[in-house]
Amino acid sequence: MPHHWFKSIKLMLVPALLMLALAGCGSPSVADTYPLESVSSKGATETSKVYRAANKTVPEVAKELADQNQPDEISKEDTQHMFLVYPDKLYHLQQDSAKPTDTLIEVDSKEYVRNNYDSSFLQGYILASVLDDLFDGMKTKGGYRGYSSKDIYKPSGTYHVPTTEEKKASPPITTAGKGSIIKRGSTSKNTDGSVGSSGDILKKQVEPSKSSSGKIIRNSGSSSSSSSGSFSSKRSSIFSSPKSNSPPRTKAGGFGRITKRR
Repeated sequence: MPHHWFKSIKLMLVPALLMLALAGCGSPSVADTYPLESVSSKGATETSKVYRAANKTVPEVAKELADQNQPDEISKEDTQHMFLVYPDKLYHLQQDSAKPTDTLIEVDSKEYVRNNYDSSFLQGYILASVLDDLFDGMKTKGGYRGYSSKDIYKPSGTYHVPTTEEKKASPPITTAGKGSIIKRGSTSKNTDGSVGSSGDILKKQVEPSKSSSGKIIRNSGSSSSSSSGSFSSKRSSIFSSPKSNSPPRTKAGGFGRITKRR
């Protein structure tokens, strides 16, 4: 395979693989939109993060997240509790009992839900068949009912104010419909095509070419001269006109044939 063909194939595959990786994330991100308020974790897989959406109702936030990435299941509209089910996470949206104008967005891993939530509470919002699929037919093992009521229905772990490292650990988000990666906290613009404030790793800035470009000049009238660096349309045309436009003549000899002057 020629080298330039191989290079072209690689250039086409890189964006395609990147889009597949982004599509495989499976759930929307709230890390760059809302502040991280509280964190609970037991090991690497049992995690819960709580974000605050100020002055937004539960249905408003549910619609916003569903528009970012369609969930496998979404509970019916409710002003106090709504759930969005994704393959790897459960989004529990709940009205803050201490500040009813705000919505708390609790993002729980499957292991956290399995080991903490009350099954009967979840079944009041999510179909039992969906829960069976999410947890492979296993029931949850706790009495937890969400962060807003954690002091009454306690989880097995404890929540704490996120550290600087935990805030930095939140992954970058994707911009809807643009296929680019936005790196949080970037403020500088790079002129070498690297990731900067725009965050687009697929778009490289290119300086406009300062070199002059050639021109095609058509001859007018009978002039056959052309300027340096240009091409005459008369010389390059394959449909040149005949040297003479006089009528054809018959060849002497009485045969009556018509010949074209050369």
